Amino acid sequence: MQPADIDTVIFDVGGVLASNGRHSDFARRFPPEVAEQVTRIFVGDYGDDGDHPWHRLERGEITLAENRALNRAALAAAGIEIPAPPPGGAPVISFTPCEPMVALVKELREHELRLGVLTNNVAEFRDSWRAMMPFDEWFDDIVDSHEVGLRKPNPAIFQLALARLGAEAERTAFLDDVATNVRAAESVGIRGVWVEEDPATAIEAVRRLAGLIA
Repeated sequence: MQPADIDTVIFDVGGVLASNGRHSDFARRFPPEVAEQVTRIFVGDYGDDGDHPWHRLERGEITLAENRALNRAALAAAGIEIPAPPPGGAPVISFTPCEPMVALVKELREHELRLGVLTNNVAEFRDSWRAMMPFDEWFDDIVDSHEVGLRKPNPAIFQLALARLGAEAERTAFLDDVATNVRAAESVGIRGVWVEEDPATAIEAVRRLAGLIA
């Protein structure tokens, strides 16, 4: 064991604890040539925290049904045809655990680090991602944006997560697949770790901060 720089680690869900749930997932049913435009319609400027329907949805201000109606109208206005749903209707949202991240969580628990979750999420997805792993058993606290009326990158949600964990910013690492969220965490003194599609580099960084490797 090396001297540890951190005693707390906070994880995002989609694209971090889950291998899916990244922004790129939004446009996969659409042709590649409109993928960027579709993603913009669906989530807006994700580095902002404004009045875009997806931002409002993640803050719990509107329902998923209301959000989808606004998306359909925006796609129609842009002249983008909505693909037909698969047989049986729209697919149920499901989340797939990222096994290397699960292994990291277990290792950090074994070394008694304080663990939290900080996710921009929506009420209608709660049961699906909560089914991935025993969150209440493995994590000391969970901050879900729609429950607290705040969303990343608002610095207030990071400060809330720290307060609920009783953690010091400089002794905390935060993992997210969205670079603007990582920078927002760093703005309040947290050690940000960006998670790429291959999470190996991020996992190594956290293990090093935790003193598990040199």
